[in-house]
Amino acid sequence: MGASSFSERNTIEQVEEGTELAPKFDEQGLIPVVTTDFISGEVLMHGYMNAEALTQTIKLSEAVYWSRSRKCLWHKGGTSGLVQRVREMRIDDDQDCVWLRVDVEGGASCHVGYRSCFYRSVPVGDHASQTLEFTERQKVFDPKTVYGDAPNPTQL
Repeated sequence: MGASSFSERNTIEQVEEGTELAPKFDEQGLIPVVTTDFISGEVLMHGYMNAEALTQTIKLSEAVYWSRSRKCLWHKGGTSGLVQRVREMRIDDDQDCVWLRVDVEGGASCHVGYRSCFYRSVPVGDHASQTLEFTERQKVFDPKTVYGDAPNPTQL
């Protein structure tokens, strides 16, 4: 399955009610992806795919993203071994967002070493402040051991 094998987007009914995969990529050729743990439902990360990454994810049953900071395909776990095995892939109603439900080898998805990339909460309501609170206290792995002195993939 190549990028050209995705269906063309012809009608709203086809996109919203049909059975053809016709993803809508943004101006940069990307589609957002929310990735959750298959068993717990915990949000692990948010990323992006281009047509090639989406095709590879479908083909391999392993998450492949597009790294916006490095401008290249990123097979999750290719360096760290923390591969995300896709158990289920869903696409939203207008086919402009992907949801992956995965099992993670090694138990972590965050390059910082935590299980989830969402390891801090933002206080809201009566407790609102701009001071983040850690929801995970312990890292699953040491990023320096896994990645060495490689540049941080996060663009500041």
